[in-house]
Amino acid sequence: MAAVGSGGSTAAAGPGAVSAGALEPGTASAGNVKHLALFLHEAVLVQYVDTLKLAVPSLIYTLQNNLQYVAISNLPAATFQVTYQLKILTTALFSVLMLNRSLSRLQWASLLLLFTGVAIVQAQQAGGGGPRPLDQNPGAGLAAVVASCLSSGFAGVYFEKILKGSSGSVWLRNLQLGLFGTALGLVGLWWAEGTAVARRGFFFGYTPAVWGVVLNQAFGGLLVAVVVKYADNILKGFATSLSIVLSTVASIRLFGFHVDPLFALGAGLVIGAVYLYSLPRGAAKAIASTSASTSTSGPCTHQQPPGQPPPPKLSSHRGDLSTEPFLPKSVLVK
Repeated sequence: MAAVGSGGSTAAAGPGAVSAGALEPGTASAGNVKHLALFLHEAVLVQYVDTLKLAVPSLIYTLQNNLQYVAISNLPAATFQVTYQLKILTTALFSVLMLNRSLSRLQWASLLLLFTGVAIVQAQQAGGGGPRPLDQNPGAGLAAVVASCLSSGFAGVYFEKILKGSSGSVWLRNLQLGLFGTALGLVGLWWAEGTAVARRGFFFGYTPAVWGVVLNQAFGGLLVAVVVKYADNILKGFATSLSIVLSTVASIRLFGFHVDPLFALGAGLVIGAVYLYSLPRGAAKAIASTSASTSTSGPCTHQQPPGQPPPPKLSSHRGDLSTEPFLPKSVLVK
């Protein structure tokens, strides 16, 4: 087949072949809308086998989004925010199993630290953790958030594998994901609330607060992509840590959430684990080597003899940035 580009030229196309000009958002003018429509027909419908591959992550993401609402309905916001960081652990494990990715010793240690922090927070929650609404079920909330983390890790790695195994761009893959996600969401809505929707209308109950949540979710996904693209993974780790702090403060103000030493310890371990895991490999190796030399030789008091060249400084090269566990489901490559 041949994919039609925005300039009217054709290029040999394998499954999911992409014309960059036609796929760039905002470039479709009145003159090339027809070419864009032809390209989408070719890439989405004619190459339907390639499109069907996105049905699996789309189904999982739809399930994951609903599980998050179940989890947040049964857990305090601060507890949910801390526990949801288990998605880093699940993503890392699926990356090792499905993509044969290797993790440094510091990353493995940070994952263990992360699991320990979440376990402490959940132990605090099971032990009482202050007053909570009677309609909350912490067991159901924990099960929902763990299932959401597992689905997030698997779907993210599966989607990454699809992206790296074909020539399709992220824009095209997002479109395919959106098609399946919209269809599956509408089927689920009709199955659960079909009678109410037919009687009251699709947008019944869409209060300003609901619209605020919808817009916040959409903006948050785009913002995460911008942070990862234009900043780095360490800043993303700091942003995650800040979100835990802000969620805790908001829970205290709005819901009377009680922060005891056990919760503070668990949340602190999770924040530290997120930061350590997000360190670039070069910085992680520097930390490990510095710790090893300090433990074997103690504090360095040796002075450089006169006339000798200074010892070489550690390279500031960041090394390989492993950013996939932090990326949103719609953006996995730059």
